[in-house]
Amino acid sequence: MASLDRVKVLVLGDSGVGKSSLVHLLCQNQVLGNPSWTVGCSVDVRVHDYKEGTPEEKTYYIELWDVGGSVGSASSVKSTRAVFYNSVNGIILVHDLTNKKSSQNLNRWSSEALNRDSVPTGVLVTNGDYDREQFAENQIPLLVIGTKLDQIHDTKRHEVLIRTAFLAEDFNAEEINLDCTNPRYLAAGSSNAVKLSRFFDKVIEKRYFSRDSNQIPGFPDRKRFGGGTLKNLHYD
Repeated sequence: MASLDRVKVLVLGDSGVGKSSLVHLLCQNQVLGNPSWTVGCSVDVRVHDYKEGTPEEKTYYIELWDVGGSVGSASSVKSTRAVFYNSVNGIILVHDLTNKKSSQNLNRWSSEALNRDSVPTGVLVTNGDYDREQFAENQIPLLVIGTKLDQIHDTKRHEVLIRTAFLAEDFNAEEINLDCTNPRYLAAGSSNAVKLSRFFDKVIEKRYFSRDSNQIPGFPDRKRFGGGTLKNLHYD
């Protein structure tokens, strides 16, 4: 069987927002029974059909790099984490819909990944909105995913969803809100599944069909990290 081309997508967000559960759902189409804290980085692979149903259809591997830690980590931890930010083709920003702080911290996570050689400021204006100018020129495709949708009380749902819509707009990204314990949120043909497919298509287009092949600069694009298969690897 011929080897498939692949792209690298970071999955970033605060500890406890459900990144590991999300990655497992995306790659295995199953609910993760006993999620644990990610130490370092965990990588899983999703098979994606680019431009499915068209003459240009082609299958690719999507490497999803679930990066552990928190934005409050010591500089030494951030420096170690930076090695995972090389040659990135896309970023999924994950936040907990019941935790406003995790939403605000997405600014710092994205800044850390996109500006590896500078200190992320995470500047917020007084009303809590993001400084959207930071991302106006960004060419790396972004997707914002909110988790724990099932835990939002009905009286708060409208307020939370309005806030997350503005959040995604600030990142110039589409948004998906879901419950990682319920696969129906990503069922084939659903609006969420369409958004996810559109995001992966965009990542592939930027990597393989864009003239400047926009990706975060780093080491030459590599098929392996530390040797061996990338599926379900855990880096300590």
